[in-house]
Amino acid sequence: MKPPRRLQALVEEGLIDSVVRQLMSGKEAMVYVVRCGTDTRCAKVYKEATQRSFRQAVDYTENRKVKNTRQARAMAKGTRFGRQAQEAAWQSAEVDALYRLADAGVRVPKPYNFFDGVLLMELVTDEQGDAAPRLNDVLLTPEQARSHYAMLLRQVVRMLCAGVVHGDLSEFNILLAADGPVIIDLPQAVDAAGNNHAQRMLLRDVANLRAFFGRFAPELLNTNFGPEIWDLYQRGVLQPELPLTGHFERKNAAVDVGGVLREIDDARAENAARHLRSPTAG
Repeated sequence: MKPPRRLQALVEEGLIDSVVRQLMSGKEAMVYVVRCGTDTRCAKVYKEATQRSFRQAVDYTENRKVKNTRQARAMAKGTRFGRQAQEAAWQSAEVDALYRLADAGVRVPKPYNFFDGVLLMELVTDEQGDAAPRLNDVLLTPEQARSHYAMLLRQVVRMLCAGVVHGDLSEFNILLAADGPVIIDLPQAVDAAGNNHAQRMLLRDVANLRAFFGRFAPELLNTNFGPEIWDLYQRGVLQPELPLTGHFERKNAAVDVGGVLREIDDARAENAARHLRSPTAG
């Protein structure tokens, strides 16, 4: 097919040789199957901010680093340059996350290049060598559901050990490759230590997985891996291969009733003393 305008620059630069077909169109990007020499890859073309339905919510962009203070000021003011810088930061977040997670051994598409708003990466395929389907398009047996759920929980843990929370993980951004699930769509990924919403996002990610796989294996609905994973992370003991139980009981510290009463008595005594010291007292 004729290369779309956004891919023409990659053809001219020799990064891709031809465009085979459009693979999908999502809320934030369009993906094409492309040829690079003898390899078949995919090119993710990010939509302009005005064309995207997914908003760059402040929850996701909190504490994201930018190149310099000029960009940070422009982004805060919402100037045209600031919006361009924000868009570039949004796109590069996925690129950075992909490289970071691939290096950590997480099952994500291998990134090859990022040029002019286009991410060139591995084409994830099924057993027949065709583009792998999204998980939401696949019917699973109970055994498959249990297996994929366990594998994805291990990926969530490995991501968190690398300091990353997906932030929007569900059956709609997981591909079912020939050798199991592969996680995609990471522009909203957040830094686990630097984002105040990271815990809530991780719990939601795990809850989404539980709800989906629980359709095929209902006993999975009784698991509680999210709080367990986050608790281990907070205590600094989370490791990629650490066994998980799926059970978590929140430990509530005993209330020191005597201490609370003493605080109340002290506050009353202090208030009475202030009243006695007041020039208008008596």
